[in-house]
Amino acid sequence: MRGESVSAWQGRWVGPLLAANVVVIGLTVTLLVVGALRDDQQADAARVMDQRTAVARNAVLTETSRYRDLMQAVAAGLGTNARLTAADFAAATAPLDRARLPGATSVAFVVAADLPQVAETQRMWRTRGAPGLELQPKGTGAAHYFSIFQRSLDGPPTVSAGLDVAASREGTAALVTARRTGQPAVSDAYVLLRDRDIPAPQQQLSFLFVTPVYASSEFQGWLALGLHGRDFLGGVLDQAGQGVLDGELYAEDGDRRRVQVAAYDARGRRDLERRATFPVADRQWTLVTGADSRVLPGARTATPATVLLAGPLITLMLALLVWVLATGRARARQQVLVATAELREAEAESRRQAGLLAAVMTSIGDGVGVVDEHGEFLLHNPAAKALLGVTDEVDGPGGWQAHYGLFRPDGRTPFPLDELPLMRGLRGESSDGVEILIRNEQRPDGILVSVDGRPLDPSAGLPGAVAVFHDITELRRYETDLAVFAGVVAHDLKAPLAVIRGHCETAADELADAPEGPEVFEARAALDRIANAVDRMTALIDTLLAYTTARDAPLKLDTVPLAPLVADIIQTRTEHLRPGAAAPDFYVGPLPAVVADAAMLRHVLDNLIGNAVKYVQRGRAARVDVTCGEAQPGWTRVEVADRGIGIPDEDKPAVFESFHRAQSAAGYAGTGLGLAICRRIVERHGGTIGVADNPGGGTRFHFTLPLAPLAGRPAQAAALERALAERKAIEGTVIRPASATTPVREAGPAGTA
Repeated sequence: MRGESVSAWQGRWVGPLLAANVVVIGLTVTLLVVGALRDDQQADAARVMDQRTAVARNAVLTETSRYRDLMQAVAAGLGTNARLTAADFAAATAPLDRARLPGATSVAFVVAADLPQVAETQRMWRTRGAPGLELQPKGTGAAHYFSIFQRSLDGPPTVSAGLDVAASREGTAALVTARRTGQPAVSDAYVLLRDRDIPAPQQQLSFLFVTPVYASSEFQGWLALGLHGRDFLGGVLDQAGQGVLDGELYAEDGDRRRVQVAAYDARGRRDLERRATFPVADRQWTLVTGADSRVLPGARTATPATVLLAGPLITLMLALLVWVLATGRARARQQVLVATAELREAEAESRRQAGLLAAVMTSIGDGVGVVDEHGEFLLHNPAAKALLGVTDEVDGPGGWQAHYGLFRPDGRTPFPLDELPLMRGLRGESSDGVEILIRNEQRPDGILVSVDGRPLDPSAGLPGAVAVFHDITELRRYETDLAVFAGVVAHDLKAPLAVIRGHCETAADELADAPEGPEVFEARAALDRIANAVDRMTALIDTLLAYTTARDAPLKLDTVPLAPLVADIIQTRTEHLRPGAAAPDFYVGPLPAVVADAAMLRHVLDNLIGNAVKYVQRGRAARVDVTCGEAQPGWTRVEVADRGIGIPDEDKPAVFESFHRAQSAAGYAGTGLGLAICRRIVERHGGTIGVADNPGGGTRFHFTLPLAPLAGRPAQAAALERALAERKAIEGTVIRPASATTPVREAGPAGTA
């Protein structure tokens, strides 16, 4: 009892305690990892910020150096001509238009002139290409600095040439410094003279880049470039900082004071800041950058947040797993017991099913054979071995024919291996009613079996095929006897009918000379009814005889031209029409010669053409088209189309079945055997028969036959050979051909049986 209580205590408390420990440890580890990741992120942010600031500083320094170099190059170009003109200035400064200088406003050529020299200076430069030049001195000083030629770099010019730079203390200082040192100079930050007339919010602190111009060591003037500080900083940082860096540009003035020239704001809040100082000409500029570490590429990732969210979740999952493992021994044992019991039950059920299947296979009278994908037999039930007469198996399909004695129904032709139902099943084909004659040492007289073959169902998990076969020897003998009996009965029944028909004709001849009267009229009507009944009975007997013998009667193959045969049938069908009756409209296309039994073929065509003539709406003349088209090589496709009452779609699949009549055939005479006979005859010749709607109304029947001559058509000959060998020939039985007086056709509407 104590051991059981300890085990119960352990099962109740050990699991929760272990799970709680896992939770504490997991959460602690998660917090430590998140802290370490945040420290790494801060270090990464500082490193990325340093890199970005260095890139921005280099970009600003590179741009200012480019301005200086361009100014020096243009000044050198201007100095090559001691007599500078407006055209020279335009040609020398043209590259500045294409240089895309951020913040650059305009470039001008500036000269110095004392107040007494203003007029002379104006006249001289007018002669050098500035005809409208107006020099406008500003201030009270003696020295003045006028812009002579000017090119706008940021759009249409806002001021004309002649502006006096002496109005700006910062610009004047830069000019004096450049003249004194002979090197480029940069002014203090100030509002350019050209911008002082615009609204104050639009004004911005700017610089004047100045370069002296010398011609043959003689000073000519200055080349001055205006630069908007805010536009310059924004253009540089927008490209170098990719929209994530804030920036502030500071410049020292002549008094060594630091002045904020421009500022650029990027998205986010600033939590990182860097400072960089660098020389620009004779000044020191300072760039202060800032950024939001959340939007700084490469500075922050979602890893800490992911760990913070996933850590507790994983911890809880591990705790749950530990609890399950610690407390699940009993549950696992119970599940094992349940699974074992279910497995034993399934095994017992499988054994019962296997035993039942074996019992069924042993008990059924039909033979069953199953082969794998290589043709090796997996199963032969006792009925199969009894039918085959051979108990031992043979390796591989190649020895089946010789081992089991497999022949065509004629008993002489070995059955081809590729046409065996099992081989067709291995190829994925299904087959029904394949007749094979088995004759071997145990079956010296031979038996005829009917075999159905199918591919093995995929649920078996093994490719293969299955065949089911049963003995039809006695059935064929019975059918043969029935066919002979039908012929005898038909002959015996038709003899008294012929006598009755003869007596009716004799009586009709005698009444022809009798005086007219009611009694004579009634007698003639009675004789007509008797003659019509005799004709219907004769036609019915002929139809039943044709149906019973169509499958087994021997084929008397010969070359049969279709054109004269169809013409004779049409004449027979129309010669009995009464004067004034609506004559059918026939169209017969070019028809070839075929290889067939002439009497049987006449029966097929007579039946189809007769249906087309008979099954039309009351009071309308029939229209029949008989044509031929292409089929498989060596075969032709015969089509009989009409404009009759048609066949409903639901009746099409069954029109060739025995005794089937469509509902639309009500009111038309027929037995329902005509199309069944046609199908038997066509299939005896190795062909196929079918029916479809005729476009425009009516029905279109079609069937295939081998073309003549037979020589040189091996595929066609093989098809006929198979058709001839399906059943053992019954000598002496023929199909009675159709005639005008006894039409052998009792089909449904437009060919419906």
